Amino acid sequence: MDVHVITNAGVQRQPVEQLKSLLEDPEALIWVDLPLCRGADAAVLSEVFGFHDLAIRDCAERNHISKIHFYDDHVFTVLHAPELGAGGHVHYVELDQFIGPNYLVTVHGPLNPVVNPDVAFADTRHVLHRLEAEELRPATPMELSHAIVTALARREIDLLALLARESGRLEQRVTDTGHTDDPEQLLEELFEVGHQLLAIRTMATHSAETYSGMARRVRSVPEADKPLIAQLADRFQMVRSMADGQRDFVHGVIEFYQTRTSTHLTIAAENLANLTVQQNDDMRRITAWVAIIAIPTAVTGFFGMNVAYPGFGQRTAFVVSVMVMIVAAVVLFTVFKIKHWL
Repeated sequence: MDVHVITNAGVQRQPVEQLKSLLEDPEALIWVDLPLCRGADAAVLSEVFGFHDLAIRDCAERNHISKIHFYDDHVFTVLHAPELGAGGHVHYVELDQFIGPNYLVTVHGPLNPVVNPDVAFADTRHVLHRLEAEELRPATPMELSHAIVTALARREIDLLALLARESGRLEQRVTDTGHTDDPEQLLEELFEVGHQLLAIRTMATHSAETYSGMARRVRSVPEADKPLIAQLADRFQMVRSMADGQRDFVHGVIEFYQTRTSTHLTIAAENLANLTVQQNDDMRRITAWVAIIAIPTAVTGFFGMNVAYPGFGQRTAFVVSVMVMIVAAVVLFTVFKIKHWL
């Protein structure tokens, strides 16, 4: 647990043992930052600050949606920041805040073990560095919270910019007619980007609703700080709109790719059908000519038997057999012609 006292002279780190006495000074701005809420740190939240047990439990457990709870002298919020993982998965990095009259308590929620722990402290460390460099001098807890949450929202925007570049690269691969990419792999990458944008949009929506609700209902925040709350609500609304626009772009690329692929498959199927019809026509013609040729083959085969037949050895029988072959062949040719087999 890190305890910081912010004054006009700068920011100073103080021992945890002096926290109770520091809180008794209404002119002091106290920032308490907890890596995790457990054991002795949880006891400090309960005994020194007197926070509600349900709020402390929310700090100790992972929350999958943003939350806001209003108390007589402070507000409790749960926010999330996105962190891209393997296979298109998006991790929820939780930041809990207690915003009181002269203090801000930030608690970093439990992380997925595969996430680098430093990710959870990116925003608070950024603000601490600004305080130490005298670039930031908040006068109220809400101003300090505003700086931290603004850094969180800026990271979301940076991540959107990264995904926009990735979706643009994928769009170029889709529109490149000479590409040799595996269609399944290309669609999988597009779906991953779409899922990541959806996760960022969801987090931004929850955060926007959290600060919109705070702007409507909070009573413990000075009037001068209320524009900061509205500004954060607008910032997350902007992130949501940007994520929506980029997600629509990715969906458009997916639909274009699927439509083009379906069109190519339809054309290929039509060409195959035409080829099949042509093959059937050729087969009918071959069959017709085979049938016609089979007539003289059958007659001559009959004459070639070593068995006496009517008219054997007579000129008349030869003429009759030739006439039979010609007539049968002409009849078959006429029938096949009528059926359009020839």
